[in-house]
This record gives sequence, structure tokens and C-alpha cells, in this order.
Amino acid sequence: MAISPELLEILACPACKAKVELKADESGLKCVECKRVYPIRDEIPVMLVDEATVEDEEPAQKP
Repeated sequence: MAISPELLEILACPACKAKVELKADESGLKCVECKRVYPIRDEIPVMLVDEATVEDEEPAQKP
């Protein structure tokens, strides 16, 4: 079961209060502003700043 669209609408980054989006691999929620990624464990987003990692833009794919 994935994160519901209704839940994604109300969740915000606890660090900067910006919108979060589900990562393509559904492993976490990524902040659109500060690029923190909050993990999803047992289908529950862990929205703690201490648990987040900072991720740069998606790396360029190798040909």
C-alpha cells in the first residue's frame, strides 16, 4: 500500500515547511525546497529531521 494522495497533500517538511513528494522508488518523501529525504518504514513516513538525509538533484543517468 502506497502513501495516499490525501496524506501527501497535508504533509510538509518539518525543517522548512515546504511540500514533500514521494520519491520515484517510493523509499521516502523528498522536500522540494531543502532536498531532505524522510524515510518510509513499514508504510509510515518518518517525518523527523534527525532521520532525514539530504539528497542532491537526481544524478544524470549514464548512457
